[in-house]
Amino acid sequence: MSSSLRPRTLRPRTLRAKLVSGQIALVTALCLVIGGVAVLALHAFMMGNLDSQVMNLKPPPPGSPYSSPGINAIIQRDGTIDGTIELPGWDQPRPLTDEEITALEAVPAGLHTVDLGETGEFRVVTDRMRVKGLPLSLVTGVVWQMVWILAGLILAGAAAVALAGRVIVRRALVPLDRVAETATRVSELPLHEGEVALAERVPDEDTDPHTEVGKVGLALNKMLGHIGDALKARHDSETRVRQFVADASHELRTPLAAIRGYAELTRRSAEDVPPQIAHAMGRVESEAVRMTSLVEDLLLLARLDAGRPLERKDVDLSRLVLDVVGDARIAGPDHSWKLSLPSDPVHVTGDVQRLHQVIGNLLSNARTHTPPGTTVTTGLSVHNGQIDLTVTDDGPGIPQGLEVFERFARGDSSRSRAAGSTGLGLSIVAAVVGAHDGEVSVASVPGRTTFKVSLHTGRSQREHTADPG
Repeated sequence: MSSSLRPRTLRPRTLRAKLVSGQIALVTALCLVIGGVAVLALHAFMMGNLDSQVMNLKPPPPGSPYSSPGINAIIQRDGTIDGTIELPGWDQPRPLTDEEITALEAVPAGLHTVDLGETGEFRVVTDRMRVKGLPLSLVTGVVWQMVWILAGLILAGAAAVALAGRVIVRRALVPLDRVAETATRVSELPLHEGEVALAERVPDEDTDPHTEVGKVGLALNKMLGHIGDALKARHDSETRVRQFVADASHELRTPLAAIRGYAELTRRSAEDVPPQIAHAMGRVESEAVRMTSLVEDLLLLARLDAGRPLERKDVDLSRLVLDVVGDARIAGPDHSWKLSLPSDPVHVTGDVQRLHQVIGNLLSNARTHTPPGTTVTTGLSVHNGQIDLTVTDDGPGIPQGLEVFERFARGDSSRSRAAGSTGLGLSIVAAVVGAHDGEVSVASVPGRTTFKVSLHTGRSQREHTADPG
C-alpha cells in the first residue's frame, strides 16, 4: 500500500500535542479512578442504609389509615404469600400480582435482592411469617445521578486541562523554539562556499545545563563551535591548495616555454638529426604543448576559485557561436556540425574570451568523446530573459553516475578517447558559467547527450526560439 493511501493516524505528532494529550489522558484517568471509587463507596453506603431500613421496616397497626411503603406481605400457614406493594408516588398500595408472589416465594430466608419484572428490583428480607422490602430505585437513582455528575465534571476538567495545557506547554517550549530557529538559520547558510563566518549560537538563556532544553542548546552550541573550526580549517586548506596550484602553474609556464622553444629549435636546425632523436624531440614538443595547456587550465581554475572578477562587456553570442563552430568544423571534419540559431542576434554581458572557451570546450568534448560521423548541433534560444546555449550530439552517451563537471573526471571506453583529455574542460565550463552567474547541466541517454548553459541576457531583446540554420 502506498503512503498516500495509508490511513492517517490519530496519534499526535508534535511535542506540544503529545504533552497536552498526555496531560488530558492523565487527568481523565485520575478523575475516572476517583469517580469510580466515589461511586462504589456511595453505592455501598446507600445499600447498607437501605438494608437497615428494610430490616427495621414495620407494618402499620391493624386498622391504621397509613400504609407501609415497599412490600408488606404475610406468609400463610400453607406457605402462600399474601400482601401489598407500594412505590413512592403511588396514592395507595396494591395487592401483589401472581408473578410477584411467585418471585417472592422463590426467595430463601434472609436478606436478598429480587427482580419483580416491570415493578423493578427490590431488597427484601423474609422469615417464617413475613416478607418485607424496599425498592432498589432508591439507591440506583442516586448512584446514576452521581455517575452523570461525575461524567460532566470529567469532561469539563479535560476541556479545561486542554486549554490551560496548551498555554502552559507553549510557554514552556518557547526556549526550544529559539533553539530550533538557531538551527534553521545555520542550515540556510552557504557552508559549501568559501569562507563562512559561523557566528550563529543559541542564546545564553537557553543553555542552562540544569534544564532539558538547556542541555540541547548547550550541545548545539558546542557542535556549532566544532563545525566552525572545521570550516575554517577546510577553508584555510583550500586556500593553500589554490595558492599552491596558482603559484605552481605560474612557475611552470616559463620552463615549459623553454622546453617547447628548444624542441622547436632542434626541429628547425639545418643539420640532420637521427630519426629516433627527431621523433623523441617531436614527442617532447607535443607533450610540452599538452602540459602547457594543462597548466593554463589549472591556473584559470585557481583564479576562478579565488573569485577573480571577469571582464564584463557586451558580447554577440550568435557571432561567437558561429566562429567557434567554424573552428570545430576544421578541427573535426569527420563529424557533422549543425547550427540552430534565432533570426535575431543574441547578446549577453560577459567575458568574450571565457565564453569562447566555454563553447570551445563543449564542442571539443563532443568531438573527443564521440565516434566519427556523429552529428553535433549547437543551438541558442531566449526565453523569459534567459539565454539557453545547447550542444547536443547523437553519440553513445555519458556513463551513468559519472560527474562530468568534476575536475579530472573521465568516462569509460563507451566514449571515444581518440584524443587525449586532461579532464578539466567541463570543469572550466562549470567554473566560467558560474562566474557569469549562470548554470550548466547535462542530460544524457544512449544516442543523445545535451549540455545546456543558461545565462541572463545582457540587454533588452525580443524573445525567440531557435530556428534551424
